[in-house]
Amino acid sequence: MLDVIEKLLILQDRDRQIMHVRAQLEQIEPERILLKDKASSTQAGLDAAKLRVKQLESEKKQLELEVDGKKSLIEKYANQQLQTRKNEEYKALAHEIETCKGLISAIEDKEIELMEQLEVAGKQVITANTQAAEAKKIVDSQITELGAREENLRKELAQLEANREQLAAVVDESTRSRYERLFKNKGGMVVVGVQHGVCGGCHMKLQQQLIVSAQADQEIVTCSNCGRILYYTRDMDLAMKD
Repeated sequence: MLDVIEKLLILQDRDRQIMHVRAQLEQIEPERILLKDKASSTQAGLDAAKLRVKQLESEKKQLELEVDGKKSLIEKYANQQLQTRKNEEYKALAHEIETCKGLISAIEDKEIELMEQLEVAGKQVITANTQAAEAKKIVDSQITELGAREENLRKELAQLEANREQLAAVVDESTRSRYERLFKNKGGMVVVGVQHGVCGGCHMKLQQQLIVSAQADQEIVTCSNCGRILYYTRDMDLAMKD
């Protein structure tokens, strides 16, 4: 194998490791946002449950005020009955009193319904509070782990990049430029083997002359279809399979 090919394979391996670590780092922040959204979702459920309780309590308070108002009217009408001497007016006041009592009964029925709803809503708050607390605990732990993973990946990336330029510097500028251009455009697979007569990158059948040149191992050979740099080792099968 050509010395330059060996150097390119070492450089390619390093660059692929760097690319892999960078890809993992790029996923950290989206994962962190997803985790925070998960915690926010359970907290929103708790907030909604608490708001429901407040709304029901407010409705209950309003009904209690309405009952107090009707009771005040009953007391007022009763006092007016004591003061009137007219039978018709007395009957009218009695009717108003009965009407108020009927309204109080209806309001108290609503209060009973609200009390039942409040009981259910209270249990929902307890459940939502437990779920929110558990979710926060889990998410906080996962975010901590994510932070540690991010730190380790950054250290790994720094180590990988530390002598990357030294590995690149041992390759002549022209070849290195071609390699780096291909690496950027081909997704990290630049220096590829010849296997069964096809390019290890684009998997297209190679011309016989290219295969012979790769086998001769005297110069850099590139695929006529994709431009990748080709190499051959003894464990590769040059012939096309039937």
